[in-house]
Order: sequence, then C-alpha cells, then structure tokens
Amino acid sequence: MSELSDLNQQILLVFFGIAFTLGAISHRTHFCTMGAIADVVNMGDWTRARQWILAMGVAMVGFAVLVQSGAIDSSKTLYSNTRFMWLSCALGGVMFGYGMVMASGCGNKTLVRIGAGNLKSLVVFLVLGLSAFATLKGITAVLRVNTVDTVVITMPHAADLGALLSRAIDVSYAQTSIWSGYLLGMILILLVLRHADFWNTENLSASFGIGALIVGAWWVSGCLGFVPEHPETLEAVYLGTSSGRIEAMSFVSPVAQTLDWLLFFSDKSKVLTVGVMSVLGVVLGSAASALHQQTFRWEGFANISDLAQHLIGGVLMGVGGVMAMGCTFGQGLSGISTLSLNSFVALAAIVCGAVLSIHHQVARLERSLA
Repeated sequence: MSELSDLNQQILLVFFGIAFTLGAISHRTHFCTMGAIADVVNMGDWTRARQWILAMGVAMVGFAVLVQSGAIDSSKTLYSNTRFMWLSCALGGVMFGYGMVMASGCGNKTLVRIGAGNLKSLVVFLVLGLSAFATLKGITAVLRVNTVDTVVITMPHAADLGALLSRAIDVSYAQTSIWSGYLLGMILILLVLRHADFWNTENLSASFGIGALIVGAWWVSGCLGFVPEHPETLEAVYLGTSSGRIEAMSFVSPVAQTLDWLLFFSDKSKVLTVGVMSVLGVVLGSAASALHQQTFRWEGFANISDLAQHLIGGVLMGVGGVMAMGCTFGQGLSGISTLSLNSFVALAAIVCGAVLSIHHQVARLERSLA
C-alpha cells in the first residue's frame, strides 16, 4: 500500500507537470479554440485553427501508437463505450460552443486567462464549476438523465470510427481501430503542414507540443497509473483518476471536482485526482509564462452587461460541457484522438454553437453602433 501511495503521488505530480507545460504553451502561443473559430469567421484567418487541427492529428497518431504497442488498452478509456449519445452530445456541444464565446474562451482558455490575471475568467471558472457540478449530481443532472441521456443508440462493439469501419469492410475491430487513427491523424497533419506559411516556431510548438501533451497524459494515466491487481480490491485500477478509467485532458468536470476538493478539503474522502491537478497545473503554467513575458495584468469587467454575458456563458459551458461529456479539449482533442463517435458529434456541435454565438455577438455590436 505504501508503494501504491507513492505511485499515486508520482502520477499526480507528472500530470501536474503536463498541465503546467500546457498552460505555459497555451499562454505563450495564444492557443485558443474559440479564438481559432472567431479568426476564421471574422477574418478568414486559419492559422490558429490549423494549430488545433494539427494538434488533433498528432494526438490521434500518438494514441494509435500507444494502443498498437500495448502501452494502453483503448477499451478502458473514459470515452470508450457502446452508447452513442448523439442528442446529448449535439445539444450539449452547441450550448458549450455558444457559451464559450460569451465567456471569452473555453475551459482551458479560462484557466489560462486566470493565470494571466483575468478576474473575469475567475468568475467564469466559479460559475462553470458550479453549473457543471449541478449537471453531474444536482438538479440539472436529474433533468439531463431523464431527457437527452435517454436518447441512445447502442452499438454492437463500440461507439467509435474503428467499429464502423470494421463492420463496413469486414476487418477485425482491433486492426481498424488502430489504422483508422493512423490514417485520419496523418491526413490532418498533412493538410496543415502543406501550408508553408504555417511553418514557424509558435505554430509548430503549439500544435506538436499540445498534441504530444495529450498523448503523454494518455500514457501516464493508462500505462504508468495502471495497477493490474489492487491489494485491497484485487481488481485492476487506474490510479489518480476520478472515473476509474484512463483519462487525458479535459476542463469541465475537473473544474467541478476542483471546487468540490477545495470546498470539502477536510473531508478525507475528497482526494486529489489527475483532473484537479490538470486544472491547477494550467493556471500556474500560464501564470509562470505571463510573469516571464511581463504580460501579467489584472483585468475586470467593463460594465454590468459584460458581467451578465460572462455569467451566462459560464452556465452554458458548465451544463453543456457535462451533457457533451467534454469540452474543446475533453472531446476536441482527448476524446477525438480515440475516434469516439460521441466526440465527433460533440466537436461539430461545439463549432456550430461557437459560430452562431459569434454571429450573434457581431449583430449585437452592429445594432449598438447604429
């Protein structure tokens, strides 16, 4: 048990280091999903969108390497199941995407902005965490479970792209799940790298760096943290995770878990998890980068309308993120690297929600200036 405790602490520290690096890279390179979508919609600039797409491709290829090498079991990840919850992911994704524009960034960007001194994002963090917790275990959880979560398509093997291809071309699921990851990941990588103007230090460090960190999180959680037989339960366990399954980076439920840990700190049943360490790591990594670049500054709300908009955005992200089972990182990078069908639907819905919200914000601005 002493060795198990030491291993658990090691996993938490390594996850913190991964998240710290993620926060620093995100701050230094301005990596932001909401910003990427806004750049495309408002200016036709695909630079930050390509950062995100390339990171996605790197994560897919890296995940496939881990599975093929036997380092992790893909069926034990948080995103692996036979339930295709298309309605929950679609509706939750649209809510999250719409909300992240109102709140000036997704879950990861909110943490990055907190680290750089943005008090508006601190308020969003609190509202996001509370609304996410309510949707996990509270009043909105009851509504979620009794409505959108009842609309499910049960797949025969798994709700992912590999399973669909296996049935379509009559090849074993074990092969299609790996090679489809290689194929789709390389397609995304090549689509981005063919643009010569993308080749600079900032873009490549953001894309390859963040994609590699997602892969590193998968390895730490699924390989380093795997104990085949726990000495007390005699069952296989993945140390440090709140779900008991292999986890990577996500910033909705972990924000709720962080608030839960802070509020009930004296309760010995509330323990640190890789999700909580991810939240803390991103904030401190961003703070370190901001201080090093001398860009740290306090920022507050401009007026009551600004406050109201961020409050609504935080609620939409918290509720929508839980419904969609992840955010731009949880589904848009971690989940989609496993080729989960739920992740593809959630990601598409997040983008649609963000585009709608951006158009709405532009229309409001035009009316105010008229």
